[in-house]
Amino acid sequence: MSESEKEKFLFPIESYRGDFKMEKVIFNANLQEFAQRVNFICNLETNGKISSQQAYQEIKNLWKTLKSTRKSLELPDEENKA
Repeated sequence: MSESEKEKFLFPIESYRGDFKMEKVIFNANLQEFAQRVNFICNLETNGKISSQQAYQEIKNLWKTLKSTRKSLELPDEENKA
């Protein structure tokens, strides 16, 4: 398996299918990266490579980063959309 095939397998990226606005595309890419990293952290915890507490802290930090990215992109709050 070539390096590019390995990378595509380990880090799959789906194309964006929503309203095309640069902010939304950027957030979608960040959201996909967040999901991949959470998946890796969960697998490390499940296999005993890191503790549950360490996994929790790392996921919490990733979540904070994702939230700050969303704020900096000034995306509207979907929950308040009516």
